[in-house]
Amino acid sequence: MKQRFKNMLERNRWIKGVPNSLTLCNSLCGFASILITLQAYKYEDDTNKMALIFALSAAMILFAMVFDALDGFAARLLNAGSMHGLQMDSLADMTTFGVAPATLVAVMAHNVDHLDTLREYVPICMLCAVYLGCAALRLATYNVHAMLEKKSSEKFSGLPSPGAAAAICVLVIFSAYSDLLPNARLIRYLPFYAALLGILMVSKIPYMHFAKWIVSTKRNKRRLFFLFLLFAAWIASGFLYNWYAFPTLVVNIYVVWGPIAYLAVKLGLLQARVEFTQEND
Repeated sequence: MKQRFKNMLERNRWIKGVPNSLTLCNSLCGFASILITLQAYKYEDDTNKMALIFALSAAMILFAMVFDALDGFAARLLNAGSMHGLQMDSLADMTTFGVAPATLVAVMAHNVDHLDTLREYVPICMLCAVYLGCAALRLATYNVHAMLEKKSSEKFSGLPSPGAAAAICVLVIFSAYSDLLPNARLIRYLPFYAALLGILMVSKIPYMHFAKWIVSTKRNKRRLFFLFLLFAAWIASGFLYNWYAFPTLVVNIYVVWGPIAYLAVKLGLLQARVEFTQEND
């Protein structure tokens, strides 16, 4: 069966273009997110429409994560990994998880807080630039490690760029559909949070490779039970309060848990189990 599949790949070389096609879809989602974000300037007087536009922009970034996960899976399945694909993946991630979230935060601050003077707006732009620059540094570092053929592990070194982008996006979506954290309140803190996420991306703090853990082929009853609990909690929170509250909580706990666990290990309160190297994103 494996030999037949291998022969099919050799006869149909276009199949090896599937991973790159998925990577392009990732970058197109990022580009779409930027274009959607800029549409908010048409509705400066309508806060509800602006909030929905920002939520849609954030959703496009989250949607791109599906393609980001699938392109790597397809490359391994089809034995189509290449240096060309590696560079494409990093460029796509820079657009989607670097430029798009930074643009989203900057435009939100400009529109929602009505920052009309350069003196008011420059600090926000600088905070967004920290996020953007750190995303670029992280992806460049990954490329270097990949070319040196560093082995991957079960953990990331630093917060992965999709995780940083997700932390911003879930807050923006939650803000659009909840009175608890309206845009006017969120935007006071979001640029500072974005800069912090940028610093975490280039840090040496280990983060769990959550996607790899979920799709692991190893049978693990505890993992299945944990995923079941997450799903049940999401359903319960959706019916009782808000469908976006639980994902927002989970993603941001993931972000915060990294530094907490790192400090606990340094203080001897927690034992480190897994060695880690620089990973993708």
